[in-house]
Amino acid sequence: MFDYDSELARYHERLRNALDIRPGDHVLDIGCGTGQTTRDAARAASPGTALGVDVSDPMLARARRQAETEGLRNVGFVQADAQAHAFPPEHFSLGVSRFGTMFFSDPIAAFANIGRALRPGGRFVQLVWQAADRQEWHTAIRAALSGGHASSTSAPAAVDPFTLADPDVVAGHLTAAGFTAVDVVDVREPVYYGPDAARARAAVLQLWMAKELVTDLDVASAERALDRLGATLEAHDTGDGVWFDSRAWLVTARRL
Repeated sequence: MFDYDSELARYHERLRNALDIRPGDHVLDIGCGTGQTTRDAARAASPGTALGVDVSDPMLARARRQAETEGLRNVGFVQADAQAHAFPPEHFSLGVSRFGTMFFSDPIAAFANIGRALRPGGRFVQLVWQAADRQEWHTAIRAALSGGHASSTSAPAAVDPFTLADPDVVAGHLTAAGFTAVDVVDVREPVYYGPDAARARAAVLQLWMAKELVTDLDVASAERALDRLGATLEAHDTGDGVWFDSRAWLVTARRL
């Protein structure tokens, strides 16, 4: 399982600072993955609660185990599609998502459903990726594995991380879904792939982007692609891990 918590550690801190969780808050975490954001929210909101939602059963299993290990009693997790799940209406005071809202088939419907779960005036804070050409992790790894040639395979919507890259589009979706006071802030942080090039390579090859670029290659071509990937990862080894530049939008809004 790819370690998104380590990859996004710098963004996680930026998001935590923006959330301003208060004791007694009830927090809804969309696309919670293995639950790091949910657990942090539960600690900050106590005696309030935090609920994490994700479609991945393996990630949620890990989230539940970690919450139990940490002794958290005010946190829960549910396997569901947040676009359609029947959340309790007007229950949550805060919605949050760390790169979990880009994969909805109908983002307006999804944001409207999340909005119905928030109390009037409740905040919704999310991080989403900016455009692909602003992501060094995307361009450098893709170039290495493709040999500089564009792939003919397009990412299916379910795994395309750049669907909310246009700030006008995300603001429009939120407004159409019943949110107001939409604010979009440019955030730039590096992302982490491992302590050294060898372990970074193993991590990268768990990603859909990497898998789809090497799946159809013959043995010799695949070996050359992996050699190029190794060289790229070596070039980004700072001595304190393998890091790539990236850009995101920190998007905040309020439910009407």
